[in-house]
Amino acid sequence: MSTKNSKRPGLKTLLFLLIAPAISLMAKEYYAKVEPYEIRTIASSVSGLVLFADEKREGEVLSKKDYIQIDDELDQIELKQVVIKIELLEGTLKLNESMAKNYASMLEKKQRNYDNIKLLKTKSTIEKDREFYDLVSTQNQFISTQKEIQNLKIQINDLNLREAQLKRSIKDKHLSAEGFVLYKLNVKEGQVVNPSTPLAEIADVRSAKLTLYLSTEDMKDAENKAVYINGEKSVYKVNRLWKIADSQHLSSYRAEIIIDAPKYFSKLLKVELKNE
Repeated sequence: MSTKNSKRPGLKTLLFLLIAPAISLMAKEYYAKVEPYEIRTIASSVSGLVLFADEKREGEVLSKKDYIQIDDELDQIELKQVVIKIELLEGTLKLNESMAKNYASMLEKKQRNYDNIKLLKTKSTIEKDREFYDLVSTQNQFISTQKEIQNLKIQINDLNLREAQLKRSIKDKHLSAEGFVLYKLNVKEGQVVNPSTPLAEIADVRSAKLTLYLSTEDMKDAENKAVYINGEKSVYKVNRLWKIADSQHLSSYRAEIIIDAPKYFSKLLKVELKNE
């Protein structure tokens, strides 16, 4: 009797065989919330007073117009002064470069004159020394002009850098995000902000994404599986797949599916991955 009973499948085994297909089917059924393709937290990279924060635009698609403006008056004044300084220094640089060319021509001639008389016995030592001192004096003037040219170039380079910094600062004080939805404003008019202060959250709603946490079974060849949404086959595929188990959803693997933007976000959809 014991031998016959051992060959028959036990009750637990039969139950498992019956339930296993249902478990397998359930493992392929997920629910995911329709989220914007991207939500960005915008932080300030500058310091200043918030002059304008368009609270009325929260929840709306933004245009090219600024939705936040930070005071840039001093930057604008300094930028104009920097541009004028650069123009003046560039003019001075051109004058010095012309002087350097003149000194170079003078040096060539004075060097030739000195070379011609330094070995002549008919010329006195005093005359030779006079020519030598005149040559050295011109050489020093030429060197001095060259040094001035180098200093001017350094000043112009420094001012060009400052001009770029001011333009960047001014740009960073005028925030716009055409095509994005202003999801949340974190500042108000009259508030003083510093670098890294959160200013706003904006959402890219031109498309949407579904985030799933797949079982090990569904991980296999997930990118090639058909995606069913609410029981109907879609044209979508798994776009991104993390092959390291998620830290919060243990033993599950994160996957993303990019879909067309719906009229309303945050709706819960049933998603299934099936072999073609």
